[in-house]
Amino acid sequence: MPFIEVSGKKMYYETYGEGVPLVLLNGIMMSTASWSGFIKPFSTNYKLVLLDLVDQGKSDKADGPYTQDIHVDMLKEFFDKLGFEKVLLLGISYGGEVAMKFALKYQSMLHALLLADTTACTNDLMHDIEELWDYAASLHDGKIYFKATMPYIYSAEFYAKNIDWLKNREALFCELLTPEWYEAFRRANRSASKLNIVHELHHIKVPTLIIGAEYDTITPIRYQEEIAKLIVDSRFVMIKGAGHAAMYEKPYEFASIVLGYLNVYNESIEVL
Repeated sequence: MPFIEVSGKKMYYETYGEGVPLVLLNGIMMSTASWSGFIKPFSTNYKLVLLDLVDQGKSDKADGPYTQDIHVDMLKEFFDKLGFEKVLLLGISYGGEVAMKFALKYQSMLHALLLADTTACTNDLMHDIEELWDYAASLHDGKIYFKATMPYIYSAEFYAKNIDWLKNREALFCELLTPEWYEAFRRANRSASKLNIVHELHHIKVPTLIIGAEYDTITPIRYQEEIAKLIVDSRFVMIKGAGHAAMYEKPYEFASIVLGYLNVYNESIEVL
């Protein structure tokens, strides 16, 4: 299991394949393991890099409160240590927020930026969800945590069709989530509390793909539409019939959109 020391913390990462680095940034509850189903398609033509940020997965835990800016500078150091001069950067939800902040500070290190189910501002709605999730996590109770978070993550249709699978997930939460995990989640959750980069997005000039989901209730589709309007060289795609966890609800659509964009983002297509 490869670890690398970044800013005094051990960061866990995995690499697959060869080619231009394609780096995936996790959503707030995710880890490198969350991408297992996408490893083969995403590593066929790229050097796929999966990474646990601080307070995620197998990486070290933070020593106290922080903002998402800590991830931005640690990513820069991580890329430097791996010898990556330029990368393709894909961030989903929380990871998309970090990816946008990275693009604003280290734009020259990006070939392209890919953002899924994310936002550029933590508004009043998201603050209330943040407070609910923080309280649920503070109880260290898997059943309560599951019921406070999962109905926001998945669409109503997916929830109804996969209730047995979801109940198994609830049981796993009760069995596997530790007090250390809950406290790491709470720090990460709070780190996005003051996010507001809406008025900075016009500075991002790299080719950018924005993916939204039709039934996303955490970061509704209009949030991604706003990002698309503000980033000049951007393309916007909506996945129909999916909630915030669109990559799980519609994995073939998600992978097809990502790989399709990577095939053409630096091409000039003229329709005669």
